[in-house]
Amino acid sequence: MISAGKKVESHGGSFVYEIQGPLCCLYDREELPWPSCSLRWKGKQPSWNRQGRRFIPDLAASRCPAYAVKATDLWGCCWEQVLVMYDQRLSRQEENFWYWRYKPNQQPPDDVEL
Repeated sequence: MISAGKKVESHGGSFVYEIQGPLCCLYDREELPWPSCSLRWKGKQPSWNRQGRRFIPDLAASRCPAYAVKATDLWGCCWEQVLVMYDQRLSRQEENFWYWRYKPNQQPPDDVEL
């Protein structure tokens, strides 16, 4: 895990990212398009939008660490964003820590030596 305050440069060298902290990328099911035009659904909302949780871990980013960063480009423009480091992979133990699935009466995993 990269510590907060550390600066990381992009692969091309155009951007510098200052790490603010780790985070878990969540996928919002409410942002999916409404399929009212589709004949397959006959104007009804599909079952995946009616059932289950609204926010779920993003499967595309679930094997890679993600951080909240403050980015700066070569011209000095600054902004904040979420940076997923797809070139790095989490081990199984790190993945269980990073994307912990809450269950009632269960304690979160102890800090992992990353």
